[in-house]
Amino acid sequence: MQSTAPATVQFSPLSQFKHRVAIAASLPFNVYDADRTLLLARGQLVENYEQMCALFERGALVDIAELADPAAEARRAKPHELPGLWNRSLYHLGETLRHAAGDEAFVDALDAATPTVVTLIERDRDLAIFQVLRQEGNAMAQYGVNRSMHAAITALLVAQRLGWAADDAQRAFKVALTMNISMLELQGELAQQSTPLTDEQRDAIRAHPDFSRLMLELSGVSDAEWLRAVAEHHEVPDGSGYPSGARSICDTADLVRRADIYTAKLSPRGSRQAMAADQAGRQMFMQDPGHPMTAALVKEFGVYPPGCYVRLVSGECGLVVRRGPTVTTPVVAVMSTPSGTPLRQPLRRDTSIKGYAIQAVISGQMLQSGISPEMLVMLAAG
Repeated sequence: MQSTAPATVQFSPLSQFKHRVAIAASLPFNVYDADRTLLLARGQLVENYEQMCALFERGALVDIAELADPAAEARRAKPHELPGLWNRSLYHLGETLRHAAGDEAFVDALDAATPTVVTLIERDRDLAIFQVLRQEGNAMAQYGVNRSMHAAITALLVAQRLGWAADDAQRAFKVALTMNISMLELQGELAQQSTPLTDEQRDAIRAHPDFSRLMLELSGVSDAEWLRAVAEHHEVPDGSGYPSGARSICDTADLVRRADIYTAKLSPRGSRQAMAADQAGRQMFMQDPGHPMTAALVKEFGVYPPGCYVRLVSGECGLVVRRGPTVTTPVVAVMSTPSGTPLRQPLRRDTSIKGYAIQAVISGQMLQSGISPEMLVMLAAG
């Protein structure tokens, strides 16, 4: 017998929270029929697009109390549940960027999608860095959205390391997330393009900071600092940036520009492979020596950040899963023997031990493993 919610429960249409429902992902709340009868319990899956549409069409409802604190699930989740929660939360955030921009519901949708991701970042910073380094199979198709989310995670991590106030750090997150909102589709095209830019593409790139700002204004964003930082995120203090060649740049734009540059180095394109993580960090430091924002970024990620694949001096290969006592001595989940034989169970290696020091960063394609992210998270915890 299906349960019915108490009469005192207040409901809202599920259709208002489409950004929090993902296909083949666990529901973050209970879903009720129009007569208040429980249809799907928290944790159950919406199996396909047709089922999701049917829920909206039949007037499915959600308990408003369950929506009041969208970050609650991230706070109470068990460690092994975090990888799945990251996947679902980033999917929702990406859907918000793709479909809500320019809509009057955008600000509310973004405010609903952001707290869970921010809480996940604060709960496990190593797992947050892992999201920036990981590359999905359809990375080219959603290159613009992925780059925005990776830059946003990076900006928040660095802002917090610099000691920024919570409001300022979260503003940096939203600026990085929305700075390219007017050219997400173009970014995906460029990521797969091997020919030189056309004049039209070049003009669109130079104009996108202003167009992104305009789209945000039309979507209801009224935070002047957020809008200014989006408009200035490609400006450089020496006046060589664009679109206006400004020299006086707000700190948020200055930080987001560095997060954008760093994550671009880590992202593959159709014409080139992703830069190795150690090389990206060193290049950032060499190109911008002594600047506190760059120093904080390099220190936060380390030379071998979680999510990069490495070979140890022992000959074993694996994945960095947690930062260590220094930027060059992370914890590694070894997934193959020195001879290259895949392991059924990963082995935890402390690379501060001489015999397990990192020898080189390698491509993830060199490691074929069915080891789940959940198992790696548990291994990282020690």
